[in-house]
This record gives sequence, C-alpha cells and structure tokens, in this order.
Amino acid sequence: MQIRALAIDGVLLIQPRRFGDARGWFCETWNPRALSAAGASLPDFVQDNHSYSAPRHTLRGLHYQRPPHAQDKLVRCTRGVILDVAVDVRAGSPSYGTWVAEELSADNGAQLFIPKGFLHGFLTLTDDCEVQYKCSDYYAPDCDGSVRWDSVGIDWGTDTPVLSDKDAQAVAFGQFETPFQYEG
Repeated sequence: MQIRALAIDGVLLIQPRRFGDARGWFCETWNPRALSAAGASLPDFVQDNHSYSAPRHTLRGLHYQRPPHAQDKLVRCTRGVILDVAVDVRAGSPSYGTWVAEELSADNGAQLFIPKGFLHGFLTLTDDCEVQYKCSDYYAPDCDGSVRWDSVGIDWGTDTPVLSDKDAQAVAFGQFETPFQYEG
C-alpha cells in the first residue's frame, strides 16, 4: 500500500496494491494494520456509503457534517472516473480556503482520505459513475451542510454541472461560517 500526503495537511492519497493474474486482480481497500505499517493512522469507520451518478458532469458537493458528528471520509471510485475535491475549512489553518483535487477511477484504484474540517465534493468525468466512501461518524441530518460548488475557486472543468436542488441552493463560501478549528 502506498500513501502520499497531499498539499494540505491531513489529506492523503492511498494506493492499495493490486495483485493480478489472467482472471483480473484483487486488492485490500481497507486494512488498518497495512495502513499503519505504511505510516497512516486512520480512524475507525462506522458507515459505508455508495452513490451512483448516471450523467457525466454530475457534481455532488461541497458537503460537510459539523460537530458533534463531523466525519472523516475515505473515498474511492468503483465505476467510471471522478475528480474528487477537498477544501480546508478549519479556522486558523494555514491552508484555510485552499483545495486539492485528485482523479479517482475504477482503473487506478486510488482512494482519498479527507479528515474532519474539510468540505468534500466530486465531479463525474464519465457517465455511469459509482463512488463508495467510508465515514467515521453516522449521518446526522441536523449537522449536514453544504457550500456552493462555484464559490471557492475550484477548477472543475465545467461551468454547467448537473446539481441537486440542495447543492444548487447552497450558501456561498464567503457567507459560510466554519464550525471547525485547526488543531495544528
């Protein structure tokens, strides 16, 4: 398992090792011992989510879940290709308001670890995408929030994504009051 720290502290790109033969391949997508041996200590996850997006350029995000039910996430694309984005919204962070993006696909098998204190969103780059992600806390509707996708300066590669009503009506980043604190 290979782990690469990205430009924002705490966000990791995880590349599970694939073992292949004439039949195809096999890999472990979640193994705390292997992650620890590779230098990453990730939280216990309590919920797995799975989404399907039919049209290309479907954008889901930018989402967060505020304390006391904030969530760490481990995201992977199991069908198609996505641009996965994390935005630092930890008050006091030296990288507050900055973002990182990685292409995740069924072919590359990469996973993005996004800690608490980040907005998360993804754009489908192909039709028929499936995304699966682990969460460190249960979904809590009263803690759910979103920030408008086009208000942070992210280069999504499209100006006309397919959005849910919730995401289309989300608050702009300039009006967002973060519930997260940077802990250094």
